[in-house]
Amino acid sequence: MADHQRTADRTRPAAGDEDYPAWLLRAALGIPSVSGRELPVARFLADRMAELGLDSYVDEVGNVHGLTGPRTGPTVMLLGHIDTVPGQIPVVQVGDLLYGRGAVDAKGSMVTMICAAARTEGVRVHVIGAVGEEVAGSRGAHHVLATVPPPAALVIGEPSGWDGVCLGYKGRIGIGYEISRPPLHTSSPEPTAVERAARFAHDIQEYLRGLTPGQDDPIAFGVAAATLVRLHGDLAEAEAFLSCRVPPGFDFAALERFARSRPHSRILVDERVPGVTRPRTDPVVSQLRAAIAAQGARPTLKRKAGTSDMNTLAPWGVPMAAYGPGDAHLDHTTDEHIPLGDLYRAIDVLALALPRLASRLAAPPRTTGAPELLEA
Repeated sequence: MADHQRTADRTRPAAGDEDYPAWLLRAALGIPSVSGRELPVARFLADRMAELGLDSYVDEVGNVHGLTGPRTGPTVMLLGHIDTVPGQIPVVQVGDLLYGRGAVDAKGSMVTMICAAARTEGVRVHVIGAVGEEVAGSRGAHHVLATVPPPAALVIGEPSGWDGVCLGYKGRIGIGYEISRPPLHTSSPEPTAVERAARFAHDIQEYLRGLTPGQDDPIAFGVAAATLVRLHGDLAEAEAFLSCRVPPGFDFAALERFARSRPHSRILVDERVPGVTRPRTDPVVSQLRAAIAAQGARPTLKRKAGTSDMNTLAPWGVPMAAYGPGDAHLDHTTDEHIPLGDLYRAIDVLALALPRLASRLAAPPRTTGAPELLEA
């Protein structure tokens, strides 16, 4: 038995105890799960879901699943991710704040979904902790898309704040540039290889900036922007890599044509992930908003500049939104932490929304009255 498991077992509350969610999150944070190394935490969560009464298993790619409720009626899927970015943060609690890598992104959301599902009766709920969300390819979500029947509705577990609902995410494309050329003397007027790579990065950023003239905020939802994440080289060889965040409807082919027009270079593209957005009238959005309001808060609707598994699963075309506790500004930082009070509030919100959502999905469609207007 691993040391973290021995420590967790000595202090573990019973599944129904009030402090169980905080214990579960603390224990999950204590199991490192950088992308590609998620199996220990997947097995741990599968065991915990089984103890809570869910039918659980780990699939072929390492996603952890838990199912509960009757097999009849609509299925609501709760899908988060169990991988994290690299970088260890000691798991410590300071007052109400619990620190640790993944506290916000996104083990806090994962624990919220598990605990809410365990409290929900009469609703078919399918909880999934996906692997590989933090790296290009979203391997876990793509496996779910290919192997699991579409649910009636989907909640993506990502930090929106316990009183917020995320309606959409920008898409993404990663572009790599490589150049190799005969070495030049430093006195030559010709650009060096590394200068060409730097110019390529600048040209891509200017191309995207030119798509929305007059808009200077790169994180605005309707704006495409590129971040240079790698640049190195010398006189003869160089490479650059940019991660581009793009709005729904973005023309990926046009950007690739522009990139490939650069001379003497090799262009690499890691993925094309379209942006996604949902209307305020989406049933998932509506029920989450109502449940937040029932807790005495005013719901906040958000659209984010990042990308999530909501983008990957959007082809299902089912009602969906993202929800989870935590401040997304702390994602990937060395200060990543979550207020435990927000974790408990989020569990209450989701547990209230699930039966209401299932009831709405099971109701026959309206045949009278004016149609709802969809607000992008």
